[in-house]
Amino acid sequence: MNLKDRNIVITGGTSGIGREVVRRLHRHNRVLVIARSAERLEALTEAFPGVETVHADLAQRADVERAAVAVSDRLGRVDLLINNAGVYGPRTGFGETDYEEWLDVLQVNTLAPLRMVERFVGLLEKSQGKTVVNISSVMGSVGNNSSGGSYIYRSSKAALNMVTKTLSNDLGEQGFTVVSFHPGWVQTDMGGEEADITPLDSVAGMRKVIAGLTTADNGKFYSYDGTALPW
Repeated sequence: MNLKDRNIVITGGTSGIGREVVRRLHRHNRVLVIARSAERLEALTEAFPGVETVHADLAQRADVERAAVAVSDRLGRVDLLINNAGVYGPRTGFGETDYEEWLDVLQVNTLAPLRMVERFVGLLEKSQGKTVVNISSVMGSVGNNSSGGSYIYRSSKAALNMVTKTLSNDLGEQGFTVVSFHPGWVQTDMGGEEADITPLDSVAGMRKVIAGLTTADNGKFYSYDGTALPW
C-alpha cells in the first residue's frame, strides 16, 4: 500500500521500534499513537509535531473501546493499523514459569491486538487499504524453534501469529490484508545492546515491505527484510 496521505494508527509507539515507525511515517501521513504512558506520549508529540495521541491501556477492554471512539472522532477511517505494543515478560526457563506474569504478557501481546482489530474493523472498512500489521517475532514460530526456553514470550507471539492467520481468513473476503512481522533482533530496551540491528534498519525494511503489500499477501508472516517465515 502507498504510505503517503494515509491514516495510520500505531500502538505502543513511544519507544523502540514503534517510535522509529512514527519518525519514518509521520511526515507524509496522519499518524495517531495509542500508548499507556501519558508522559511518553507527551514527549512523543514534542519530538514529532503533528502526531496525535490517545492515552489508553490496551490490556483493558474499556480503554480499547474509548480509544476507538476517539480515533473515529478524529480520523474517521483507518488505512493501516500497526499492533506494535508488546512486552517480553520474565526471562525464565523450564521449571521457573511465573503463571501470573504469563497471563499479563498474553493480555498485551495476544489479546490486545485482537481487541484492536475487532473494535477498529469498522474504521478499517472505510479505507481502500484495510491493512493490519501485527508485530510478532520469529520466537513465535513453531517451525523455527530449535533452542527452547522463553515459554511466556514464545507462546504469546505464537498465539498472535494464530490470531493473524485466523483474521486473514475471516476478513480476507472483505479485502483486508492482515500480516505478521518479525522485526529482527533489534537494539531496543527489550532486545538489548547486543542485538543485530538498529530500529532504523528494522523499520526501514518493514516500511518497504508494507509499502508493497497487496491482498495477495494476506495471512503471511514476514521478516523485516521481506523473507517469508514458517509459522
